[in-house]
Amino acid sequence: MTLLSVNALSKNFGGVKALHEVNFEVQNGEILALIGPNGAGKTTCFNLINGLLPPTSGSISLQGQNLTGLPPYRRAALGLARTFQNIQLFGGMSVLGNVLTGRHLGQKAGVLTALLPLPGVRRAEAQNRQRALEMLDFVDLADKAGWPAETLAYGEQRRLEIARALAQEPKLLLLDEPAAGLNPRETEDLMGLLVRLRDMGITLLVIEHDMTLVMGLCQRIVVLDQGQVIAEGLPRDIRRDPRVIEAYLGREESLVEGGG
Repeated sequence: MTLLSVNALSKNFGGVKALHEVNFEVQNGEILALIGPNGAGKTTCFNLINGLLPPTSGSISLQGQNLTGLPPYRRAALGLARTFQNIQLFGGMSVLGNVLTGRHLGQKAGVLTALLPLPGVRRAEAQNRQRALEMLDFVDLADKAGWPAETLAYGEQRRLEIARALAQEPKLLLLDEPAAGLNPRETEDLMGLLVRLRDMGITLLVIEHDMTLVMGLCQRIVVLDQGQVIAEGLPRDIRRDPRVIEAYLGREESLVEGGG
């Protein structure tokens, strides 16, 4: 079953075509990688999917519902969550507090009601706290719930950002360079975490330069170059595709050599 559909998606910045009629689908329950050389348009595509940027043309739908024109918070309420290439945590807030910010979409109380000590509000707060702690336990950070987020090690901050996204209970999770800055052991642990997310029923769309992670984790791969899809298929086919090899040839992130 198709969860996300990207149809003829284009984005222009003045006279620069960052994306040009991009088409692909993400199937329910899969891990799909979106790869390509630097400047290929990957993050722009993510920014269009989650509503940070409006498209020049084309459309995006989630479970058949057109997302075009909806702001990011409306898309999040429909089941779309996202992490960023550059970690964006609330540094002065606790680890638990960061995850609780991802629970606000589950709050049905209005502002005035939330300020009153009503039993229903207290129950919702307790449930949100319990759910946030479960997410921290899932990413092995429960023992640091009270720590300021800024004191976590880099790899732990990566996991915290994933926990905060999970607190939204998404159907589709967009991960922008989740392995960036991680050492080989942390990358291996991340792969295990992403497999567990898929097993929980969360569909993953991943931008990643680490080809070891991409080839070892993802069921399908979509390749962008200069804002256009140049290949789509299974990892073994993408690795041998001459168009993909040409796009990466001579660049730092050579796919032929398996580099990130």
